Amino acid sequence: MDEFDPTQHPHRRYNPLTDEYILVSPHRARRPWLGQVEPSQPPSLPQYDPACYLCPGNKRAGGIVNDAYTSTFIFPNDFAALTPAPVPAAPEPPHSLLNKGAMMGCSNPHPHCQVWSMSDIPTIPGKELASFKRYASSESDVPASDAPKAANNRPCLLCEYAHFEVNGSSGERIVTKNDDWVALVPWWATWPFELLVLPYRRHIRSISDLTPEEKSDFARILSEVTIRYDNLFFSSFPYSMGIHQGPISLEAAQVKKDCEDDCEVPHLHLHFAPPLLRSATVRKFLVGFELMAEAQRDLTPEQGASRLRECGTKHYADSL
Repeated sequence: MDEFDPTQHPHRRYNPLTDEYILVSPHRARRPWLGQVEPSQPPSLPQYDPACYLCPGNKRAGGIVNDAYTSTFIFPNDFAALTPAPVPAAPEPPHSLLNKGAMMGCSNPHPHCQVWSMSDIPTIPGKELASFKRYASSESDVPASDAPKAANNRPCLLCEYAHFEVNGSSGERIVTKNDDWVALVPWWATWPFELLVLPYRRHIRSISDLTPEEKSDFARILSEVTIRYDNLFFSSFPYSMGIHQGPISLEAAQVKKDCEDDCEVPHLHLHFAPPLLRSATVRKFLVGFELMAEAQRDLTPEQGASRLRECGTKHYADSL
């Protein structure tokens, strides 16, 4: 029997953040592709479109006129999945096994983000919070290291993981790093070029806890990561990015009462989930096995990180 080769043979990897497994099948990357191919995106978008409801000075769908903004513009979502209280209470599900969730799609080409505020912790961050708590409570099972610690000197899952990737491994999953932040393709990555971006020098529970220097390094690593994404397939690379941090409350005293040290164990981090797989027009679809069994990817995280590292930090469009 051949010796196991993680770049050729299928295997499973454990995701400690969500307590789930992913199937890695690198041999599938060599299969011929006859599936759907998306049209290429235009190299650039117009800075102003008179028909766009988000452009400066234009009227939005609800009739409100946008400011003539020249920088980041913040406004309430006209069709938000969550609406401010008071609203009628949702009915209880007819059976304990039925729960529902909101769907959200990108409805316009402008670079944009959304801030969601819920009275309950959503499912995916909730799984991560449970994993952070479980790891912080398993100090006797955690090998001693000089990685940063959370409150009361409790071990932090992502502090330990980042410390290992930066100091204890070959660095083959690291795409880039600076004095405070590291961007890497995690061992358990699902999307082909998924990235985890996190501070690695100290335990930070919230983006509001960043120092001015950490904020500057944060901006720099975000710029470098997104340029590398565009350079990968010489296109405006699509992705979803989310910031996960410790839960917060409007009442600081209530936070302390409800959470105690549990609110201090989560570690600030960002998830980048880009769908492109082979080119600017071929993307990864989550279907079949992924929906019915468990997540699966066609190239190893190490291969994904290597591809991104090979992309320079000078944007490809600057050479056109």
